[in-house]
Amino acid sequence: MTKLSVNINKIATLRNARGGNMPNVLEAAKRIESFGANGITVHPRPDERHITYQDVRDLAPSLTTEFNIEGNPNQKFIDLVLNNKPTQVTLVPDAVDAITSNAGWDTIKHQDYLRKIVDIFKAEGIRTSIFVDPDLEMIKGAKQTGVDRIELYTEAFAQNYQINPTEAIQPYVDCANLAQSLTLGINAGHDLSLENISYFKTCIPFLDEVSIGHALISEALYLGLETVVKRYLKALK
Repeated sequence: MTKLSVNINKIATLRNARGGNMPNVLEAAKRIESFGANGITVHPRPDERHITYQDVRDLAPSLTTEFNIEGNPNQKFIDLVLNNKPTQVTLVPDAVDAITSNAGWDTIKHQDYLRKIVDIFKAEGIRTSIFVDPDLEMIKGAKQTGVDRIELYTEAFAQNYQINPTEAIQPYVDCANLAQSLTLGINAGHDLSLENISYFKTCIPFLDEVSIGHALISEALYLGLETVVKRYLKALK
């Protein structure tokens, strides 16, 4: 079964819009775990506009499932990860002012830099993943960094799924097959939803993990958080 890691950034966004502690990020994460999710993902940004660094410190000792921290590995981020020892760290090349992640790493241009960062985290026993576009050369470059996994950036798939699902999925199938042949684990995330997750999983049966936040929290407004988490888990079996 592909693991479901729920990104709780949007819960923090809602809290921050009003101030205070409602909804409570830690309580929401615990509820999500109790509903069967296999992990919790957070993506703290330098301006802390949703998940804060304190949220990470509160979550780390409290979670009972896998904890995945995403972000651009500046020194502050590196220190945060090393001090809180998540199960996995996912390296994402997002700009400081990016609304959301919008591109994968150029793993050839930045290969030496990424290798140094990967070495830092792996030395501490933290599984590493690199966010990449569905490009075969980027997969090959990722392998050379020593990373454990790649995370396929799935926005293009989600945008084209309703138009032509076969064409939309093909680059991801090709990249996943290459990654598997290179003994890289395969994660995926960005704009995956209840509408398209079953098809994605069916086409890439050896998918290790999906990280889903925006769509899942949005769907939960209509269906309830427990119902939505369980529907994703069913689709990923």
